[in-house]
Amino acid sequence: MTSIQKYNLSTMDLMLPLDHAAIERILPHRYPFLLVDRITELEVDKRIVGIKNVSLNERYLSHAADGAPVLPPTILTEAIAQVGAILVLAKPENRHRIPFFAGIERVRYRRPVHPGDVVEIEATVIRLRRRVGLLKGIARVSGTRVVEGTMTFALGPAPSSVANHLPTAPE
Repeated sequence: MTSIQKYNLSTMDLMLPLDHAAIERILPHRYPFLLVDRITELEVDKRIVGIKNVSLNERYLSHAADGAPVLPPTILTEAIAQVGAILVLAKPENRHRIPFFAGIERVRYRRPVHPGDVVEIEATVIRLRRRVGLLKGIARVSGTRVVEGTMTFALGPAPSSVANHLPTAPE
């Protein structure tokens, strides 16, 4: 049985597991670029676990040499980054900031991911500072690692603070 945990993220209350609607309140991504279906575990500043259900309807599936549809590794890497972004944006002071994917290192693609697979994505904080951080991401299907790597992110200012600094047109 899954335990339900409640978090107050800034002005919103979220209960685990986070569904698609709750994830949309945290991340700026929308269909077809929102790649996380559910968040099942969250330890603020430490670790997060999310789920990506791969379906045959995914518009970005590619075909392997044998013709079987597969999820491109770059899409899976982005899904890991999005789960990590939810972890970072869970902190009240980061809630309205914009996360930027700044880099990846030591990424290893272990096996293809196919429609019907349920990908469990875990991101763990290696280093977290005010505006930059480093996460270790691992994606598994049925307990087997399919992708792992280290990702760097940067936090930009909140969109409203960016808008306040843009020049206005003369009247």
